[in-house]
Amino acid sequence: MEKNVGTLDSYLRITIGLTMLGTGILQKSLSRIVFGSGKVAEGVTRFCPALYLMGINTKDLDKKRDSEVSSENTL
Repeated sequence: MEKNVGTLDSYLRITIGLTMLGTGILQKSLSRIVFGSGKVAEGVTRFCPALYLMGINTKDLDKKRDSEVSSENTL
């Protein structure tokens, strides 16, 4: 299983997943609990099956951002 979720994307998935999980528990919504748990799992493992099926890789955005930051620091 190759990682296909970037760092920022991973943090967002964990944050949104925990929020959905918490609100699902408060509202007793099983679907929100399951969906939130899935987003947390995707953020922790840094693998998203939907992105894999579509051939999208957000890790490439990390490399692009890092190269832009390093080029700005050399100026």
